[in-house]
Amino acid sequence: MSAVPINSNKAAGSSQPRFGRMDLGLDHVAGAVKRATDWLMGQQHADGYWCGELEADVMLEADYIFMHVLLGTGDPGKMERAINEILRHQNEDGGWGHYPGGPSNINYGVKSYLALKLMGWSANHPVLVKARQWVLANGGVVECNTFTKIYLCAMGQYDYDAVPAVPPEIILFPDWFYFNIYEISAWSRAILVPLSIIYAKKPFRKLLPEQSIEELFVGGRENSDLHLRWDRKHPISWRNFFLFTDRVAHWAERVHIRPLRKKALKKAEQWMLDHFERSDGLGAIYPAMLNAIVALVYLGYSKDDPQVIRAMDEFEKLGIDCPNGTPDYPTPTFRMQPCFSPVWDTAQVLSTLGEAGLSRTDPRLVKAADWLLSKEIRYKGDWSHNVKNVEASCWCFFFNNDHQPDVDDTGEVLLALKAVDNPRERYQHEVSQRAIEWVFAMQCRNGGWASFDKDNTKKIFESIPFADHNAMIDPPTVDITGRILEMLAQYGYTRKDARVEKAIQFILKEQEPDGSWFGRWGVNYLYGTFLVLRGLEAMGFWNHEPAIQNAAEWIRMVQNADGGWGETCGTYDDPNQRGVGPSTPSQTAWALLGLLAAGDTRSDSVAKGVRWLVERQHEDGSWDELVPGRNGESYYTGTGFPRVFYLGYHLYKQYFPLLALTTYSRAMGKSE
Repeated sequence: MSAVPINSNKAAGSSQPRFGRMDLGLDHVAGAVKRATDWLMGQQHADGYWCGELEADVMLEADYIFMHVLLGTGDPGKMERAINEILRHQNEDGGWGHYPGGPSNINYGVKSYLALKLMGWSANHPVLVKARQWVLANGGVVECNTFTKIYLCAMGQYDYDAVPAVPPEIILFPDWFYFNIYEISAWSRAILVPLSIIYAKKPFRKLLPEQSIEELFVGGRENSDLHLRWDRKHPISWRNFFLFTDRVAHWAERVHIRPLRKKALKKAEQWMLDHFERSDGLGAIYPAMLNAIVALVYLGYSKDDPQVIRAMDEFEKLGIDCPNGTPDYPTPTFRMQPCFSPVWDTAQVLSTLGEAGLSRTDPRLVKAADWLLSKEIRYKGDWSHNVKNVEASCWCFFFNNDHQPDVDDTGEVLLALKAVDNPRERYQHEVSQRAIEWVFAMQCRNGGWASFDKDNTKKIFESIPFADHNAMIDPPTVDITGRILEMLAQYGYTRKDARVEKAIQFILKEQEPDGSWFGRWGVNYLYGTFLVLRGLEAMGFWNHEPAIQNAAEWIRMVQNADGGWGETCGTYDDPNQRGVGPSTPSQTAWALLGLLAAGDTRSDSVAKGVRWLVERQHEDGSWDELVPGRNGESYYTGTGFPRVFYLGYHLYKQYFPLLALTTYSRAMGKSE
């Protein structure tokens, strides 16, 4: 029995080691695998899928309160408990951040402050005094982004004439036009179409004087310049060009020169209604669903209209109500999820359990595979506007959203289906082959793959005034490309295929000087690096190549003293901090998977990392990623939009460690 060397360090904030100074051997690893497998199997839904909670920031609870106050709807009890959730995440400096323990952000500070005042809190309350001091010290309301300002306009707390125009006329631009809604990212598309209706209809609800947030304007609202500022350092720039066109659009609004407004609103409304179908809410994501509800009401739909009722029901399903609190935070709370992740979680768990040694004919795995097969999308969604003459065969992230399937989920589902011997093998084979053709059709010009669209890379759109949410495009990324390479290898594709080789060359060009790779959809360089290394290994890329060895060395260099690995969301703001952060189970697993893919099975780094995972596993087979002293908050290791929106996938800390331990056991078994 091979023994893992002892590491006596402990990770701050993690559960205490389960073993003392005894040797930790492969039998202990096998025990950890068995416990983790049993725990995951216990989470399977009766229908065959897995779906862990998806946690985000307080923007969701603040906007939840905003919407219900604006429309005069909502459950007062849930809204009060949503306030408790907001308070739970407040930073010591008085503000609120994108992620637990992260720096405070002006948008979240203003939105949370408004939510508290809407629910009757006094400006003199110590919580609001502290929050107000932080907001004013950081520029006040005028520093917020467009989305926040438009919501404030609806409450009479900002001026519609001063926010960047989001004219609904943009939906009239044809597909061949350089700027059209199918040239921006899928998530922005779903958010902006209903937001353009809101902008055009300009909802307004007069607040009581004590609910106002006038005190958040530095020097007072009447003395503030509410408009976006020109770039005086670069007078000839795309920003100034778009600011000029924005001012022209506002002038047209004031003098009512809007000849296409009625037609545009009708088309935007129809686009929205069409996208309600085949989907659990518009885009199946929180901001789009909220905007759609407000847009419907201000288009004149009554609150008991079936469209409004359905949209509201789908929105409320995202809520998690804890009137008695939770073991980690006993205060009653209500929180909102940004969306559901059943296809993603199910595919990841199924792939992992297949690697963990469960029988390929295990009825529970077959049931999961059948559930995934039932979610295949044959409908030509938004992607088909730029990818012509291709049969649809793909998957989305959610329970239902046929309009916006994505490459990453499709690749992971195809990997998962390889873990099962299904009685319907012929059908499964047919599905896989046509889905692979769809994946190849979505390959971008540079060889990589993006998430929802192909060649969605026009960076000029990021200069549009209302694009200050920093997520207007969907470029190809190495993390998705690495996963697709791993999947294609499972189906017999090799570097002899020109498309595969082009993808590999894209990855190699994107490597950072220190050997790591940027992670777009997970935090951050640990995520990107592990997926690239897995993909290259699967394709038979020689692990003695400098690119592989440099990546492995980088992973070893950033290992924490406790034996684990961690990286914070702050690395998107400061790449010099890449690979730096408290150890977490998910990121330790990624690092181990990267090293093992690079051929490193015997180093002290691998041994210590394995020990870290085994020691911090709970008796029931699970792991936690709790942040010390943060009211039961967990570290976020998922990425929505870099620098803007981050996610806590509650199952990441379960299936990735299991995959790492299983991969390690298999590698050690082969080497003996």
